[in-house]
Amino acid sequence: MLLPKDPRDEKNIIMEIRAGAGGDEAALFAAELFRMYARYAEKKRWKVEVLSSNYIGIGGIKEIIFTIEGKGIFSRMKFESGVHRVQRVPATEASGRIHTSTITVAVLAEAAEVDLTIEAKDLRIDTFCASGPGGQGVNTTHSAVRITHIPSGMVVSCQDERSQIKNRDRGMRVLRSRLLEKKEAEEKAKRVQERRGQVGTGDRSEKIRTYNFPQNRITDHRIGLTLHRLESVMEGDLDEMLEALVIADNAEKLKEVTVG
Repeated sequence: MLLPKDPRDEKNIIMEIRAGAGGDEAALFAAELFRMYARYAEKKRWKVEVLSSNYIGIGGIKEIIFTIEGKGIFSRMKFESGVHRVQRVPATEASGRIHTSTITVAVLAEAAEVDLTIEAKDLRIDTFCASGPGGQGVNTTHSAVRITHIPSGMVVSCQDERSQIKNRDRGMRVLRSRLLEKKEAEEKAKRVQERRGQVGTGDRSEKIRTYNFPQNRITDHRIGLTLHRLESVMEGDLDEMLEALVIADNAEKLKEVTVG
C-alpha cells in the first residue's frame, strides 16, 4: 500500500518483437518468443491480436507487432522490454557449433485517444500495394498504409489487412502508443528524483535475459534469477519469472519510499 501506483498497470499492451543479430536464427527465435507470449496469454485467457508481421520463408519473423488485451497486463509484462539473447545450435548448423543471436522486445502500454492528442495536420498518410503473401487482392490494391508523424519523424507501416481503413486504424494504435512511450520517457528523464531502477522496464538496448538451450537454462540478468526448465518456459510457463521481477521492482520502490 506504500508503493506508488503505476497508472499504466491496468492498460492493455502493444508488444513489438524484432530479430536482431544472428540472421535466420534470430528470426526463428523471434517466432518462438511470439509463440511463448501467445501461449502465456492463452493460459491467462488474454486476447492476442496481430497488428503487423513480417515473416520469412523458413518460418521465422523479422518483426511482429501485436496487442494483448486483458486485466492488469502491463503490470506483469512491462519488464519484458529489452534484448533477449539465445544460445543454441541452429538447425542449419552442420558442425554442431553453438550460435548466439539476439531479439529485441518492446512493451508499450496501449494509449487511448484521451491519453494523447494527435493533430491531423501533423500526419502524412501514404498508401501503397502490400507485399508478400496474401493473394492477388492484397498485392494489387493500395491497402497498405504508411503513417508519418511529422513533428517526431516517427513512421509506422501496416499491411496485414486487405482493408486500407483497418490498416490505418492499426497503424494509429501503434503510433499513439509509441508517442505516449516517448513522451513518458522524456518526462521521466526530467525528474531528477526518479529512481534509476535495477529491474528496468524500457531500455531496448539492455540485455535482460539469456536462453541457453544446451543447458536447458534461462537467466534474467537484472535480478540474477536462473531457471533450469527452459522448455516449459518456452511453452508459456512464465509466472515464476514474471513474479520474481515484480517482487524485485516492488522491493526497489519500497526502499526508495522508506529512505525518502
